[in-house]
Amino acid sequence: MSKEIIRSWEGGIIQVSVPMRPPLRQVNSYILPDRDGRVTVIDPGPHTTDAELAWAGVLETLDLTWTQVRDIVVTHHHPDHYGLAGWLQSRSGARVWMSGRAHAEAGLAWGSGAILDEALPLLFRRHGMPEEWLTGIREHLKQFLPEVTPQPEVTYLNAAEPFVMGSRKWQPIVTGGHAPGHVSFYHAGSGQILCGDAVLPQISPNVGLQPGSDPQPLQTFLEGLRELRSLTVALAFPGHREPFQAFTARADSLLRHHEERLDAAAALLADGPRSGFAVCEGLFRSRVTTAHQMRFAMSEALAHLAELVRRGRAAETEDGAGGGLLFAAVE
Repeated sequence: MSKEIIRSWEGGIIQVSVPMRPPLRQVNSYILPDRDGRVTVIDPGPHTTDAELAWAGVLETLDLTWTQVRDIVVTHHHPDHYGLAGWLQSRSGARVWMSGRAHAEAGLAWGSGAILDEALPLLFRRHGMPEEWLTGIREHLKQFLPEVTPQPEVTYLNAAEPFVMGSRKWQPIVTGGHAPGHVSFYHAGSGQILCGDAVLPQISPNVGLQPGSDPQPLQTFLEGLRELRSLTVALAFPGHREPFQAFTARADSLLRHHEERLDAAAALLADGPRSGFAVCEGLFRSRVTTAHQMRFAMSEALAHLAELVRRGRAAETEDGAGGGLLFAAVE
């Protein structure tokens, strides 16, 4: 089984498809071997029994021991990338590297002072989400804690300095929007980029408004895309789906996609003020059937509404009837 989830690429990069929950079903981890026989693991996946078994099989297939894992690098704090880092660290003794901002976001979501499971439903309620959806989202959020336990001891990356992986120097590039403090790694000599979820082929990275986090996630995401598209990329290694070329074209497609979605959100306000939930339904109704999908859809709708407000195309007002919030078009 392990041979089926391993693929080798130019430059010594080894792609590992780690199983995760639907709808994505797998996340890409990458192994970068050093000349001394030790390796760096990027985004080990969620902490599940299936992922543990997958990694045991991968190391056996590659004739590696746990202690040959020198470093574990996490591009961002989401469970499918960060979750197994503490477990892998406990077996290997490796350092876990991520940006300071990403680690702070992990604390907000999964740490001892976590606020997400309480604050997110409250935010959604103020924006008009019905209680039946809120109940499902609360239960949904609780399911992630086992996937990020144990928490790793983290060393912070310095984005101003090259980071050595696979005996090569990679330039960290910090962006946000999908996840604050997300780090991609660019190797100019080969034109390779390890881009996590900053740029994905075929699917659009979720850009969501989260309580206590970036108040303008879509603006941040679009700025990051413009920075990344300026790079000369021959091959991109994403967090999901297959490595791909045409990186600049894909970044441009995502930029257009979000401008189109902003226009669609603005059009929904043309007939009068609406709640964030009403806009969410207008944008995503046919594609939302689960609490997981609704959490992503609602956060994304609010991110686009926040950007419309920032651009002066919409205004946020209080609904005097119930203390909720509404959005109205600005002429």
